Amino acid sequence: MVQDERLIFLIKKLIAENPRYKNISIPDNNAERKNLLRALMNVRHPDYIGDDFLKVQDEYLKEETETKGITEMTSLTPVEDGIYIWQGDITTLKCDAIVNAANSGMTGCYAPCHACIDNCIHTYAGIQLRLSCADIIKKQGHKEPTGQAKITPAYNLPCKYVIHTVGPVIHGNVTEEDSRLLASCYRSCIELAKENELESIAFCCISTGEFHFPNNLAARIAVQTVRRYKGDIEVIFNVFKDVDYEIYRELLG
Repeated sequence: MVQDERLIFLIKKLIAENPRYKNISIPDNNAERKNLLRALMNVRHPDYIGDDFLKVQDEYLKEETETKGITEMTSLTPVEDGIYIWQGDITTLKCDAIVNAANSGMTGCYAPCHACIDNCIHTYAGIQLRLSCADIIKKQGHKEPTGQAKITPAYNLPCKYVIHTVGPVIHGNVTEEDSRLLASCYRSCIELAKENELESIAFCCISTGEFHFPNNLAARIAVQTVRRYKGDIEVIFNVFKDVDYEIYRELLG
C-alpha cells in the first residue's frame, strides 16, 4: 500500500468498529482524511484490534513521522554539561525517552484532534500506547497520583520509551504543595530513566499548558530539579512555544 491507501484503510476499519459511525463519509481532501483518522483514534477507548490494522497503522505512522522529519539527539548541542534546549515537535525527537504530560487517567486525551502534547504523543505512537496505559491503571487499581510517573514503550515514535507523569493542576495561586508535586514529576521521571538504564530523556513543559502552571516558575522548578537529580543522564528541555524557549535560554544561559 501507498500512504493514501493506508489512510483510507485505517479510517474504514475504525468506522466499521462502531455502528454509530455508519453515516460518516470519508472526505476527498487528504488533510481532512488525516484529521478524521486522528479524531477516530483519539476517541477510541483502549481495546483489542486486529493485527491487520496494527500492521498498516504502524507503517502509516512511521512514514508520517519520517515525512515531518526526525531530529537525532546526537545532532543537538548542550547549553551546559548534559543539558540541552530544543524547540520542536517532541514526537519527532529520537532519544531514549520522551516525557508525556499525562492526566490521571493515563490513557491520553480523548478530545478529537486536540493540540495538547498528550493527544499528539498518543496519536503518533499509535493505539497500542493507550492500551498499555490502560493496563497499568487496571493493574494498580487506581488513577495515577500527581507527581509520579510510569514508563511504556514508544511504539511508532522515534524514541524508545514514553515516560508519563501527572503534573499538578493550578486553580488560582500556586501553592508550596503544587511546586513540590511538580518537582516530584521531574524527579520521578529521572528515577525511572535510571532504573531502566536510559542515557537520555526529553522533558516537555509539564503542567504549563492545560494545567495552568505559570511558565516561568515551572521552568525554574524544572531546571533546579534536573540539575540536582539527573546524574549522568542527558536531559533535553523540549519547548514548543517561543516564550518557553526564551525562559529556558535565560535560565540556562
